[in-house]
Amino acid sequence: MNKIETVVLTLGLIAALGASPACAPRAMRGGAGTENPGMDAPAMSTTLDRADIEYLVSQNIEALYTSRFWLGEVVGEGTPPIFAIWPIENSTSEHLEDQMLTLLSSIETSLVNSGEVQVVAKSRQDALAREIGIQQGAIYDPQRAARLGAQLGAGYFVTGKITGVDERLQKTRRVQYSLFLQVLELETGLVKFQHEATRSKALKR
Repeated sequence: MNKIETVVLTLGLIAALGASPACAPRAMRGGAGTENPGMDAPAMSTTLDRADIEYLVSQNIEALYTSRFWLGEVVGEGTPPIFAIWPIENSTSEHLEDQMLTLLSSIETSLVNSGEVQVVAKSRQDALAREIGIQQGAIYDPQRAARLGAQLGAGYFVTGKITGVDERLQKTRRVQYSLFLQVLELETGLVKFQHEATRSKALKR
């Protein structure tokens, strides 16, 4: 290898080394307290994300806490009633397994932090539900609910479903998600509370 070839090879290696950091994937941390606090704000797709779930849950929970049922039969009624969470039904056309788990956890956390009710631990409820043959996302069934509720000692079930209306016009796709939430009294089967919150997402191509 002559001197010219050596110089060319050396310059090529230097250029490659200098360019590699720019071409390599760069991991970023987002959220409050980081250099990218707004990273989670933009929508990445029309699928439900954490921000959508937090909004839908918060709207329903706020309505629950100001309802006649909550203020009249839950708040200040001596021993806090026991609530359990029935699987939320996914009535959309999308696979939302991870989102449904996040949704259930968010509802559970909100109820626990209210300090007004006792909430059956999800792990215990899931184990008993499997014994009875209740799958994640199962539609509420009074007979199975009564059996599960008796074992859990629960007086109320929180249940509901997620629906989605998918529309397309030219290059725009819009999906309207609704979270419908109910509180059912186990002993009577009465609907003590119900509310619906909606969130829309659109994607333009």
